[in-house]
Amino acid sequence: MAKSAAKMKTSKKRGAAKTARPGSPSGANPRRVRKILAGLDKAYPAAQCELHHENAFQLLVATILSAQCTDERVNKVTPGLFAKYPSPKHFAHVDPGELERDIRSTGFFRNKAKSVIGASRRIEQEFDGRVPRSMDEMLTLPGVARKTANVVLGTAFGIPSGVVVDTHVQRLAQRLDLTKQTDPKKIEQDLMKALPQDRWILFSHQLIWHGRRVCQARRPKCADCVLEKVCTSKDKTYSSS
Repeated sequence: MAKSAAKMKTSKKRGAAKTARPGSPSGANPRRVRKILAGLDKAYPAAQCELHHENAFQLLVATILSAQCTDERVNKVTPGLFAKYPSPKHFAHVDPGELERDIRSTGFFRNKAKSVIGASRRIEQEFDGRVPRSMDEMLTLPGVARKTANVVLGTAFGIPSGVVVDTHVQRLAQRLDLTKQTDPKKIEQDLMKALPQDRWILFSHQLIWHGRRVCQARRPKCADCVLEKVCTSKDKTYSSS
């Protein structure tokens, strides 16, 4: 009987090991991922992009401006910016120096102005003034990499082209043992393997919200965390002081 029980335990362990998808971190097994998604759904059922915008082009510009800048600061700049330049055509023909002054408070304003103008010109010249709806086409726009493309395709068009990996998603994905990688592209590939495709868009928003509100970099609020039971991070913080 003892040998039989031991064999059953061994069999269960082997079965559990097989639940992780090939090439995925040990923490990305489907059962654990479902628990993480359920926790995020409970806490943030209506999570969405916090950059204010009225259309895909505005979101593109706002996302470019959000690099190394808070969404709050970008949201203070864009109302006046979009009133002054209401279309890709207006941005395409703006004087670079003037646009730099308009977006100066978002930081790295010279590079951002160059990217916004370049992307606007290409949209006007190659895409009839419309933001393209595929990853390959988005990546032809100056200043646009996978993160920006995923934000626009997912939020503006509902196209799950990938997983947005910003600083919050990168940090929390590592903390939750959903990836061992440090390169955003490789982190995105791990998350795409671990998550159902129909969750790629919402998951990013939820993890970003969680990172801003609860699992903060300097002092995570583990006592308030809906994912505390499935989190194995070694630097948990429970004190409120």
